[in-house]
Amino acid sequence: MKASSLTVNAAGITFQNPVLLAAGTAGYGRELAKVVNLDALGGLVTKAVSLERRHGARAPRVAEFDGGMINAVGLANPGVEEVRAEHLPWLVANVTRAKVLVNVVGNQVEEFPAVISILDDSPAASGYELNVSCPNVKAGGMEFGADPRTLADVVSKARRATKKPIFVKLSPTLPDIGSSARTAADAGADGISVVNTLPGLLIDVDARKPALGFGTGGVSGAGLMPVGILATYKVGKAVKLPVIGVGGVAKATDIIQYVIAGASLVAVGTSVMQQPRLAEKLIDGVERWCEEKGIKSLDELRGSLTWEN
Repeated sequence: MKASSLTVNAAGITFQNPVLLAAGTAGYGRELAKVVNLDALGGLVTKAVSLERRHGARAPRVAEFDGGMINAVGLANPGVEEVRAEHLPWLVANVTRAKVLVNVVGNQVEEFPAVISILDDSPAASGYELNVSCPNVKAGGMEFGADPRTLADVVSKARRATKKPIFVKLSPTLPDIGSSARTAADAGADGISVVNTLPGLLIDVDARKPALGFGTGGVSGAGLMPVGILATYKVGKAVKLPVIGVGGVAKATDIIQYVIAGASLVAVGTSVMQQPRLAEKLIDGVERWCEEKGIKSLDELRGSLTWEN
């Protein structure tokens, strides 16, 4: 089986394989370049980029538990101008085969298109991932994705700021994730990412305080995988857009599960932070699995789940 049979065309972008590094996992690429062959991957999603610098949440920001990890980084990043001046040029010079999606965040609707407008002339960015799970300060802290009108406003304004593909990353806590995906699609999204982390709390029992400096955090790791697979299936049934499945991937067959549920691409996060070279092994594992099963293209698997209630 040739590696090219893992090629995925999604939202007008050709990815050499379906494996991406999830937002935050590889920073802006440079952070993992010495331990990961970034150009072996299908692509990477950058760490969040906001209009202004964010210092993030107070330490400790990460805690592990048996089922995975909880983090409250607070979307720390140097701000869009530094990303444009320093990080995107590095990607242009050092990443030639893997595609790059820039993760965009904001405190209010207008900040999303503002960030995109500043970055859009860079050839480093093949497209964008909108993190609509962050709080909207104008709406009293409600997540952008939690209100259909606000979600549509974010996506439509981001759409007008670029001709490049836009993926919208949705939260697993949404009451009807399929309906939210339709709202994003109607507003101009080219793809959907599911899911973001789940809110959670870990306690330091000796101190009787939260394990994280911020208190609560986002739960990721193996326990999130069934949530992500179900969300992928629901979104795939709701919209005719490519889906990036995210959550809990640690084995090649985890990626296969996401594809069967309907994912075009699969992003890996927590497991790669624990084992930086895992992503390359996952690509080889998917290739071997397909060869053993006589699968010539991932198109044969995508959305093939049979489910009788």
